[in-house]
Amino acid sequence: MSKFLQRVLSVTHWTDNLFSFQIERPKDFKFKSGEFVMIGLPNNEKPILRAYSICSPSWDEKLEFYSIIVENGPLTSKLKNIKINDEIVLMSKSTGTLILDALRPAKRLFLLSTGTGFAPFSSIIRDPETYDKFGQVIVTHTCRYKSELHYSEKIIGKCFNDEILKSFIENKLIYYKTTTQDVTEYNGRITTKIKDKSFYNDLKLTNLNFSTDCVMICGSLDFNNELKKLLIEKGFQEGATNKPSTFVLEKAFVG
Repeated sequence: MSKFLQRVLSVTHWTDNLFSFQIERPKDFKFKSGEFVMIGLPNNEKPILRAYSICSPSWDEKLEFYSIIVENGPLTSKLKNIKINDEIVLMSKSTGTLILDALRPAKRLFLLSTGTGFAPFSSIIRDPETYDKFGQVIVTHTCRYKSELHYSEKIIGKCFNDEILKSFIENKLIYYKTTTQDVTEYNGRITTKIKDKSFYNDLKLTNLNFSTDCVMICGSLDFNNELKKLLIEKGFQEGATNKPSTFVLEKAFVG
């Protein structure tokens, strides 16, 4: 597989453990909103590559990534030090399961995330096709602390303040954030809040229903598995591009 060497355009550190960065997008690099790509740092030996969801929507001229810093992680322990004009290795092919093609059209789309799992949804909620396929889009983000929500808050702010984005998401996009350590307006794990129905009560929504809804899941392995079990019990079926259905979850993780 071929690769690109792309220049870093910006770096933002959100907390001691979370940062985002933008790189140049190669002219012939194509991807679908929600996909991930392998990236790494150049070195004399074989570069260490990891899967990163692309935060940018598919129409964007830049590629943005959102990363946690893994202590002693082979890649992130070095990636955290990147600066503007440094170079990033970008593999030429994107892939992933969190794409609209794997879901059938529905009244509502639920995007359920924890931590850096918000990254692919940053792309999907800024894609006009999302709002052509679904009448309402509910994106959730659960973190331990308020400071860990700053990235998703920034993206949501962009959605509602950008004149072009605003034109197709108005009255369709709902953002729901919860914390598990800090006290905020909505506290607790999203899985618990779905089970005890406080999630629906907070947003004045009807319960998840496979006949009217689709779901995308992106978070830790335990989070993904817990929600997958919950959805299957409710009659949802996992989808794929060759057989679109009612839910999908991401299976690639950053380290």
